[in-house]
This record gives sequence, C-alpha cells and structure tokens, in this order.
Amino acid sequence: MASFKNFSPLPGFRLSLGYTIFYLTLIVLIPLSAVVTNTVGMGWESFWSAVTEPRVVASYKLTFGASLVAAAVNVIFGLIFAWVLVRYRFPGKGLVDALVDLPFALPTAVAGIALAALYAPNGPIGSLLAPFGIEIAYTPKGVLIALIFIGLPFVVRTVQPVLADLEKEVEEAAAGLGASRWQTFLKIILPHVAPALLTGFAMAFARAVGEYGSVIFIAGNMPMVSEITPLMIITKLEQYDYQGATAIASVMLLISFILLLVINGLQGWMNGRYTKGA
Repeated sequence: MASFKNFSPLPGFRLSLGYTIFYLTLIVLIPLSAVVTNTVGMGWESFWSAVTEPRVVASYKLTFGASLVAAAVNVIFGLIFAWVLVRYRFPGKGLVDALVDLPFALPTAVAGIALAALYAPNGPIGSLLAPFGIEIAYTPKGVLIALIFIGLPFVVRTVQPVLADLEKEVEEAAAGLGASRWQTFLKIILPHVAPALLTGFAMAFARAVGEYGSVIFIAGNMPMVSEITPLMIITKLEQYDYQGATAIASVMLLISFILLLVINGLQGWMNGRYTKGA
C-alpha cells in the first residue's frame, strides 16, 4: 500500500528537476544571456547613449504605457466575456467561444492588416469616426486597439475555468442572506477570481510588450509618435547596429521582468490571503 501511494508515472523529483532546469536553461536562459553579454561588452557610455535616445525613450513610453492600458482593459472585458461564456446559454455560444481564440491562431501580420483596413480613415469603422475628428489608424490609439485585440484571449482563458469552479449556490446563499449584487461581486466573486485576473493581466501585458506584427501595420510608425520598441530593435538590426539593438532589448527585458515580478508577488499575496480567508 505504501509503495502504491508513492507511485508516480513521472521520474523522481531530482531527475524531473534536473530536466526542468536543463530545458529552461537551453530554451530561455542561454538566449537571454546572449543579450546581456552583448550589452556588457559595449561599455556604460555607449549603452546609456543607445537606450536614452529621445526616439527610443518615446518608444518605451508608448510600448509599456499602451501594454499596461491594454492589459487593464482586457481584465475588465475579459472577465465579462468569461462570465457570459460560463454562466449563460444562448444560440451561437460555441461560435463566440471559438472566436475568443482567434487572436491565438491568426497570424499577427494578418491581424495588423485587418485592423488597419478597418480603422483607416477610408475604412468601414474609420470613416464613421472621421467626421468626429477621431483618428485610430496610424496613431497611438491604433497601437492600443491592436494590443487589446491580441491580449483578450489570455484573460478570458485564464479566468474562465476559475469561474466555472465557483458554484452558483455560493452566490445564491449570499443573496439569501441579503447581499446585493454589487456586494456579492465584491465579497464573493472578485476575491475568488482576483488571482486569475492578475495572471491574465500579466500574460496579456507580456504578450503586448513584445508584439510586433499586428502593431506595425496600424501604428504608422511615425518617429516620436507611434513607434514601438520592438520596431526600434528591428531598425537597429537593419542598420547592423547589433549592440544598440541588444541594449534596447536588455532595457525591455529588465523592465518587463520587474513588472512581472511585482505582478507575481501580488498574485502570491492574494492567493495566500484567499487561502487564509477560506
């Protein structure tokens, strides 16, 4: 009986951990170390000059700012999407559920071309907004739309199974005790899905920061206005400025790592708080 309880279809902890570290090193750490190595070799003055160019700094602000806003928007609407898909039955639900995954399967360049065609001044949506002086394509707003588009599935698919595990009887019990809908949401639903929302936020943010294909077609790539940082890296590479490209990439890597570390810390704190509360 004891041997049956200890049985595992996978190798033991040490062997599994060894494979995990080896694979992580091969796929993630070695490529990232190449970025750091090339950056260290260029010297501090050259590095600082490369990463603080006004054009590069403007791309940082657009990339990280739009990514944070897009991830925040996706948290709100992703929760609504997941709620509808989990709690309601309606004609065409399977189609809506499949369409959520479309940004996963659609090539990013195709998504960028489609969004640019829709929101261009002569496009179906852009032509309706043009009389009001609202321009989407070839502006930072277009970058935000593209990042929202590619990030939504991450939030929906992260929150959806968590909502499915939350039994409706819990909400009905809260309503029976006199709680309003808003109180039920704040006290029952939100604490349950908050860790998943943070995970979806982190995944959507990480995808948005590194997005390239779906953004360049709708952004217009105007210097100091709608250039994203990945485009600046590509531009440096086309100019054979490999050290400048790796310097910018290292800054993106550092900022992204710090933000994701903070988000994961908040997620761990919320998980611990929810576990204690339960």
